[in-house]
Amino acid sequence: MRGWIIPIGGKLMSPAILERFIALAGGANARIAIIPTASSEPDMGAYYERIFQRHGVRFAKAFSFERRSDCDDQDWLEWLGEATGVFMTGGSQLKLSSILGGTPVARLLRELNANGVPIAGTSAGAAYMSEHMIAWGDEGSTPRVGMVHMCAGLGLSNRIIVDQHFRQRDRLGRLMTALAYNPFCLGLGVDEDTAAFISPDDLVDIMGTGAVTIVDPTHVEYCSVAHAEPGEPIEVVGMRITVLSAGSTYNLHTHVAVPAAACSV
Repeated sequence: MRGWIIPIGGKLMSPAILERFIALAGGANARIAIIPTASSEPDMGAYYERIFQRHGVRFAKAFSFERRSDCDDQDWLEWLGEATGVFMTGGSQLKLSSILGGTPVARLLRELNANGVPIAGTSAGAAYMSEHMIAWGDEGSTPRVGMVHMCAGLGLSNRIIVDQHFRQRDRLGRLMTALAYNPFCLGLGVDEDTAAFISPDDLVDIMGTGAVTIVDPTHVEYCSVAHAEPGEPIEVVGMRITVLSAGSTYNLHTHVAVPAAACSV
């Protein structure tokens, strides 16, 4: 059974989010592989090693895949292959895709998740999780032609496109633009200090202090993206937006949302 997929919107402060990830990975006996590739901070890996150790994890190891050749290191691949949880840090998602894409590391991460290992990522690490990844884009609430640039992500799921720092950086427009290009996926806009825990059966459970904005293009009746000029607003009819906070759930198959108040009844 596929493992949990856990996109985090960045600026993680809520200890409960990491604690739940650690519990899913095996608790104190977890082997957490940390991938700080996205970050430009040289001590990011060591920082998260200390974070996980403070949460009681005895085995937490950072792998500084800084060049594509690093992804062939057999010792690192062996340790990574025995991980019970993987955590990808923030930074630039293009560093993740350009360094890890098509390497033994990327293939191993997909295999681990397919075999039940939970994978979490914050900020850029969250964006990289999906098959269709937002590489970069502009801020603003109105979708516009050319507002977002896409590329291939890790491919843990083809059901979602993840955007991070969502409310804080006003990214509704670029997520809607990404979905206008091909209204197949669901968009998950994850606020800072907020996580979407996606279970093996694709039930999304929200944790943290912010919200997750779910953009559903399933019933789009009309979209002008193929006819509008670069920079022009995109007309979209029938796109559905749902905003959920901690304790709420959303089913990626049925598209049914259950607010926190209803979950607690």
